[in-house]
Amino acid sequence: SMISLVAVLSFIIIVWEALVVKRTVMFSLFLPTSIEWQHAYPPADHSYMEIPMITNY
Repeated sequence: SMISLVAVLSFIIIVWEALVVKRTVMFSLFLPTSIEWQHAYPPADHSYMEIPMITNY
């Protein structure tokens, strides 16, 4: 029971610290570039003539 108490207290402290501290997002420059965010999921059957490719404009 003492181990469970320590584990629960540690969990509460970790969750509280994660919610209170405002850290900056690392590598936010390339977050929305995956193709899953640009197309519907799941894709319709036979919706592409070839595999889609992401290009830089």
